[in-house]
Amino acid sequence: MTLAVAKPDIHGQAFQSLSDRIRVFRDQSRRRAAGKTWSPRDGHFKKAFFEIYAEKPYEERYARSLAYALENEPVYLFPDEHLVGMLYQTPTEKGPRDEIHDRLWQSYSPGAHIRARQEQEIEPYLRVGGAPGHVGWRWDWILEQGIEGHVNRIRRLLAGASDERARALYHGAVILWESVLKWNDLHRDELARSLRDARGPDRARIERLIALCSRVPRYPARTFHEALQSFHFQHLALMFENPFGGNGPGRLDTFLWPHLKRDLDRGGISLEQARDLIDELFIRFHERLFNADGWVEAVMVGGVHPDGSDAVNPLSYIVVHSIKTLDQTHPSIYVRLSRKSPESFTDLSVRYLLEGGNRAQIYSDEACLEALVRGGIPIEDAAQYMAGGCMEISVQGMNCDLNFACITNVAKTLELVLHGGVDLLTSQRRIVHERDLTAYRDFEELYAAFEGEMAREYDVLARALDIASESYARYRPCCLLSSLMADCLARGREQQDGGARYHDYGFAPLGITSAADSLHAIEKAVYREGFVSASDLLDALRSNFQGCESLRARLGRLPKFGMEHPDADAMCNRVLRSVCTLAARTRTRFGGRLKPMVFNFVWTPSASRELGARADGSLAGDLIGHGLTPRSCAMTKGITAAMNSTLSLDFEVVSGGATTMWDMDDQWIDFSLMKALLRTYLDRGGMIFQGNTTSVKELEDALEHPENYPNLIVRVGGFSARFITLSRELQQEIVTRRRHAR
Repeated sequence: MTLAVAKPDIHGQAFQSLSDRIRVFRDQSRRRAAGKTWSPRDGHFKKAFFEIYAEKPYEERYARSLAYALENEPVYLFPDEHLVGMLYQTPTEKGPRDEIHDRLWQSYSPGAHIRARQEQEIEPYLRVGGAPGHVGWRWDWILEQGIEGHVNRIRRLLAGASDERARALYHGAVILWESVLKWNDLHRDELARSLRDARGPDRARIERLIALCSRVPRYPARTFHEALQSFHFQHLALMFENPFGGNGPGRLDTFLWPHLKRDLDRGGISLEQARDLIDELFIRFHERLFNADGWVEAVMVGGVHPDGSDAVNPLSYIVVHSIKTLDQTHPSIYVRLSRKSPESFTDLSVRYLLEGGNRAQIYSDEACLEALVRGGIPIEDAAQYMAGGCMEISVQGMNCDLNFACITNVAKTLELVLHGGVDLLTSQRRIVHERDLTAYRDFEELYAAFEGEMAREYDVLARALDIASESYARYRPCCLLSSLMADCLARGREQQDGGARYHDYGFAPLGITSAADSLHAIEKAVYREGFVSASDLLDALRSNFQGCESLRARLGRLPKFGMEHPDADAMCNRVLRSVCTLAARTRTRFGGRLKPMVFNFVWTPSASRELGARADGSLAGDLIGHGLTPRSCAMTKGITAAMNSTLSLDFEVVSGGATTMWDMDDQWIDFSLMKALLRTYLDRGGMIFQGNTTSVKELEDALEHPENYPNLIVRVGGFSARFITLSRELQQEIVTRRRHAR
């Protein structure tokens, strides 16, 4: 392979430019993505399910129908490509619909079954559905064994299996992996047809691609190019089977580096050629996901190996350089930093925060590993943690795909407890909780009631997600995914049927800092200083402080989390520990746990709209904070105080990860300041660091003239997106965030 590209200084601080080929390929890709894209997946699947394989046992019927759909997906070849394969995950067109098939499918739809059962068994306030996704799998097994070797192993298990559920899993996996090979061969055949009219360098390129597709993913990868093609093709196949946001490649640099190192050592490739291939891979990600910035597929780089040694390698640098220079949303690139990471990699991470277009998210290996181990994961497994999409941490290839399934609103739970189960905004009873604030003799009795309601809700939540898990296992057997999940093949069980090593359910508890500020205000105002009675406070909250302006002002002056006040910070830590420890005590089916993942995604405005007036002086609808970041109204003493408050929290209890959002004034922040802030944050136990550095002036201009900012990317809360694609409400929330300048 001969590629003319600039030699990258991967350890330097300056980001490197793209090759001429990649610039052209990127521009062509963006034009394709912005036009009409389509996938006939749904129609082909249902046609096969109801017409071709209707008489087969369910698991085989499902697998064969999915295989039929994959083998009938379009085959795309692109000019000057060096990798092969494309599926459009969020197409503009999905082909003709069959109303009869759509109606019949309702009897088999997991979502329909989940909704029906939850309506019967779960109270309305806690019907959470249960969204699948947000996991990674051990795709490196395909690189090492090839699909043929992997299938041979499954065939041996099938031959020795007497258990029917195990046989169904193995049989379905064989059917689907064989369909992946058939789809690969369709690409090889199309390449062979295109060779007839090719001349000169283009002919040589196509011949290399034919040889590439003849080798992988069928057989083990021998070169970095083969490894990347094998990864790419299996990823398309797994995402075709599991078309859910948040599923991602995970530790791309860790699993691909041995192949690149071997190639480099024998002179088969250069770092600049490797960078060129990574650029093309990421361009393909962006084209496939172009229409949905909120569909997040994350790559993790850096961190440590299971033996504790540093995992940063030259590919780690290349990945960060690539995504910054490409200037696109997908894939999300997140960095794991440990105390063992090279200083040059830390410096690159700081540059990524400053210059990466608000894409960066930095993880502390020490904090994340401690939280995972406390959550019941052995350190050898925990070291392989990743984020599939937004920020949620889980061990790659070991968790069922209800890894991030729903949200709860902690501040709303507190509101309902304070008002006897009645919603302030609707005056309707939402939960069975008769006592209001006036019924509690002291603060500890109130707090015990708050904890008791959270514990009750978590029990119901776990049952609601068990229903989702049961429905997914029955009606959506994921044979490809399960075959790359420990310990599904050994147990002979699909990943939602007890096969995955960890059957944990992830959920996002919103409004923790808001609930803490309200509780601290109640403790001080009602029980400690007594400047307002419980009855009068409830009346003020019900009226949204109308006629109670002086009381609201006094409550607003009370210390809040983020002001570096020991009592306010301690209350936030208490609420955080309650949320996390109560969740950890809750058991899912197959002995898993509820796993808190503290972040906001796009829900800051909607979760805030759910809330009535609050005891800290907030009016109905006032914004909650992001993750474990203090609320904007509380960060009045500067970033040092705000960060000190945040770093007083016990992050180790948050087994699914916790983010903090630090938006910086672009005229103030520079490399030395950002490095000092990041280093302080990591050294003092912070967990996940993110934020924006785009000027408020630029964001305000983008609000008024979106046509001038088609690629302005902002950090929303767990993911980055083009600013103009967001709702007006979310745009305004981002513009009004506090920008730290001291």
